[in-house]
Amino acid sequence: MRVDLSRKIRGGYLLAFLLLLFTYLLTIGGTRQLAIQNRWVNHSREVINKLELMLSYLKDGEVGLRGYLLLKDEKYLLPYLTSEKKVDSVYRIVRSEVSDNAIQVDRANYLHLMFARKYQNISDQLRLFRDSHLVLTDSIKTKEAESKQLMDSIRFVAGTMELREDELLGQRTEGVTHFNNIVNTIIVISLTTALLVALYAVITYNLENRAKKAATTIADSYHEQLEKRVEELNQANRELYELRSLEKFAVTGRIARTIAHEVRNPLTNIELAADQLNSDQIQPDEEQTLLGMISRNSKRINSLITDLLNATKFSELSYQKTSINELMDDALKLATDRASLKKIEIRKDYSRNIPLVSVDPERIKIAVLNIIVNAVEAVPAETGQIFLETSWQNGTCLITIADNGPGMDDETTTKIFDPYYTSKMKGNGLGLTNSQSIVLNHGGKIQVHSELGKGSRFRIILPREEKIPVNENPA
Repeated sequence: MRVDLSRKIRGGYLLAFLLLLFTYLLTIGGTRQLAIQNRWVNHSREVINKLELMLSYLKDGEVGLRGYLLLKDEKYLLPYLTSEKKVDSVYRIVRSEVSDNAIQVDRANYLHLMFARKYQNISDQLRLFRDSHLVLTDSIKTKEAESKQLMDSIRFVAGTMELREDELLGQRTEGVTHFNNIVNTIIVISLTTALLVALYAVITYNLENRAKKAATTIADSYHEQLEKRVEELNQANRELYELRSLEKFAVTGRIARTIAHEVRNPLTNIELAADQLNSDQIQPDEEQTLLGMISRNSKRINSLITDLLNATKFSELSYQKTSINELMDDALKLATDRASLKKIEIRKDYSRNIPLVSVDPERIKIAVLNIIVNAVEAVPAETGQIFLETSWQNGTCLITIADNGPGMDDETTTKIFDPYYTSKMKGNGLGLTNSQSIVLNHGGKIQVHSELGKGSRFRIILPREEKIPVNENPA
């Protein structure tokens, strides 16, 4: 009997050792795969950033040409003279990065051809301008129209490449998550099995009174190994968390690029006006015009910064006991004209059992109005419907605003509260950001649910009593 027990004990420890070895090898393999996938994710981001950089260099060259045509000053050609080499240098990097994708290679080659045609067009405009003794002719204007078409084609091809890289980025990120989940499951099962086997071996070994001390020592050894494997698993999970944080970095980068784009044009106008003011040939009436240009563009930059700060900061609120139903009607009145023009049907379902809630009426009215206006702009004319509902659940006030518009896909739904994100031709993309900031400042929540072809539904959840949230985003 003792011989059989000894064999079971040795067999149990051997099995546990093999499982631990398998778990260790699997952890190493999983970590390497995560590193490989992470490199591919960075690869896609690098391609997208380089494409944006090429467009930026090309835009600099185009702005330099326009400055020269406007002010007839050769120094404005400096960005153009240097941008072509920069674009060519970045193109070689992009061409190398996408060499593993035949379709992207073809698009990169075509993009390179379009860049060459673009710079040739700029060169032709310079030649015609100089041949005409610095006078804008119809030929130059024709070339400018061709230049715009080329720029649109370049943006389309570059955008197509970026979309493809975004798709690859999503697939690779999803692959990392899927692979990590599989590895985690296998590791947990292996560790659990190893733990059970070790426990069985310890219990069996305890039946052998003469070997009790040795069994305890071995069990402690296995316990230390298990803790080490768990720590390695935790490290792998932390790497996955860092990978997911890259998506937040992409959002920050998109906001930064948008702000840079919005601010660059006013700055260029200010610079052009300032240079013109320094000219010895400036006339008094032209001086006032240029000073006005500087003032307008300075105010534009200040307005952009102010709008972003107001949409994202936690501000001081003026709380009052307010009827949510009356507040909803007040917000609706401000959007009635827009809804009437499109012949949109407004349906209301207000609960009469909602007590007064402590909110800043004007701020909440703005938050609700932004959502209603978005719904009015989204639904079709004449057949559009907007549904307004209020209710009271578990000590909180619920506001629901729904529509029968085209709806949104999952990607859009996850980004609609990001600053400057908008799918509309007009608008600065700060309306819903402002609404979210107001609701969060009240200690509430704002949720959105939407499906393509099935409309959208926004829900605002407000506490009844005044609740001061933690200021995580000070102005």
